[in-house]
Amino acid sequence: MWRAVASNALTFFILALIVLAGLLAWGRQAYSGPGPLEQAICFKVERGASLSQVSRALEAQGAVRDARIFRIGAQYSDKAQFLKYGSYLIQPRSSMADVVLQLTTGGQSTCGREVNLRIGVNATVVVLRELDAASNRYVEVAKFDPAAGAAPEAYVQAETADDIRWRITVAEGVTSWQVADGLKRADFLQGKIDQTPPEGALLPDSYEVERGADRNALLGEMSDRQAAVLAELWASRAPDLPYDSPEAAMVMASIVEKETGIAEERGKVASVFINRLAKGMKLQTDPTVIYGITKGEGVLGRGLRQSELRRETPYNTYVIDGLPPGPIANPGKAAIAAALNPEKTDFLYFVADGTGGHAFAKTLEEHNDNVAKWRALEAAQPAD
Repeated sequence: MWRAVASNALTFFILALIVLAGLLAWGRQAYSGPGPLEQAICFKVERGASLSQVSRALEAQGAVRDARIFRIGAQYSDKAQFLKYGSYLIQPRSSMADVVLQLTTGGQSTCGREVNLRIGVNATVVVLRELDAASNRYVEVAKFDPAAGAAPEAYVQAETADDIRWRITVAEGVTSWQVADGLKRADFLQGKIDQTPPEGALLPDSYEVERGADRNALLGEMSDRQAAVLAELWASRAPDLPYDSPEAAMVMASIVEKETGIAEERGKVASVFINRLAKGMKLQTDPTVIYGITKGEGVLGRGLRQSELRRETPYNTYVIDGLPPGPIANPGKAAIAAALNPEKTDFLYFVADGTGGHAFAKTLEEHNDNVAKWRALEAAQPAD
């Protein structure tokens, strides 16, 4: 009798082990297999949320099939205690293991809302945008000039959110005064700017920042990155350039930056000015004259007068020989590269061609023909 009882108990024990093994295998498959999401979602982890709250929210939004398995898997993998608040873009069919990894070791706020202070040549604006998870594209929610009045309500409500990202975008060709002035308008930064950085010292780029970041520290980062770019490109410069210092190269790069916004033209534009320097010709470039008038503080907003083109200033390249005494803007990496490794051409002139680009010429006769074509296009524009 006892032998039969022991035999039955052993049988039940073995069956229990088989069932348990099956459950474990099912649980592992459910945890690591493809998830139920049909479309990407932006999932928000609230500050201080528990693993239990997060798992239930994930199940409710269709990101995981079973909140309990999600919790067990997170705890078993020793990741439960590393849960981070923020907004996360969860892709279709993401496994529970993928989601746990994303919420514990991934970058905070990979979706959701972003505030971007865009410092441009003609305007500085704040843009609030939000990622549409389904299309994985940002949608503009609000846009305003921080110096023109009160911020829109959508921005006021968003700026206190935990998961919002903050960004500063500096356009190529802005002046250091424009950068400093733009940063002063950012209410999410702090610290008084000690002094405007030297012209050309700041790298135009996109900078992710924290709310409350120090303005001077950010300017320091921009300066360090610009110095690193210049050092890297100077080391691989072309031979026989008509300037022998990184500082002079930055002056040339800033002129190239202001003369064309077309990436493919930068090497040609640089070659024109380098060819003119090599022949002892004056550079005759309008952006330097404009800088001599504005000192980089804002936009001139009108055409140059003949009296201004004749007036002798350190930046009037219609009057002075060679380069002006300093940069006239902050050039980007591509413009610096063009100044240090220009295209090899015989061009000495260029003028707008009506398409947004320029027509280049080797002789004054060719250039005059190009100018005549451009003036004819200009004259026809009002009639169109």
